[in-house]
Amino acid sequence: MNPFRKIMEKPWDPSAEESAMALAIGPGTQYAGQRLMLHIFLVIVSVVFLLMFATFITHSQFPGFQPLAGEPWSPFANTTALWLNTLWLALSSLAMHVALIRLRHDAATQALWAMLLAAFLAAAFVLAQFSLWRTVSGMGYALHGNPANSYFYLLTAVHALHLLGGLFVLVRAIWLLWRGAETARMQTSLSLSTTYWHYLLVLWALVFFLLTRSPETYRAIAVFCGLG
Repeated sequence: MNPFRKIMEKPWDPSAEESAMALAIGPGTQYAGQRLMLHIFLVIVSVVFLLMFATFITHSQFPGFQPLAGEPWSPFANTTALWLNTLWLALSSLAMHVALIRLRHDAATQALWAMLLAAFLAAAFVLAQFSLWRTVSGMGYALHGNPANSYFYLLTAVHALHLLGGLFVLVRAIWLLWRGAETARMQTSLSLSTTYWHYLLVLWALVFFLLTRSPETYRAIAVFCGLG
């Protein structure tokens, strides 16, 4: 068995479930294994983002670092656009939760509509992020303008890529449910996908917080973490 291939699997993808069903194991054991793999995947993602957060705070203490907030002319002096983007993702996460509840009550049609809404809102979030990138770039904050700019594009892009990966799995789950897949089997996939959605919402909240702080806040965080 290739351990790297195993780590990169998306256990909440229904196709992964179909492969697992070929093994002579019970459904409870199957779900526990898939949940474990998802948690391992989320730990890996968390470590990657924590490393990026740490290097961001470290660079914030260097001369020439210009935060994207804290001054009236900064792009995030007004955070309205970021809050609107957050709303799309929060509503998408809520729709995923509703879909899971409806599926557990065997209301497949209602669950399907909630999943479609979640997918639409997630796509709206990604498009809104792209619009935000264009707005920030148009204000003169290009990718290589200063380290804060680079981290803004890096953090939001990596987060969006993870959401797009989850969106691909969600669209496939919608297709399978629409084609009449077994509700019990879809519950496992949707439960794990919902966990992933909630995780991405929390992760985005951390990115939002980090990008909109003042130099004084960065200094305090750096001193607290021993990075200053």
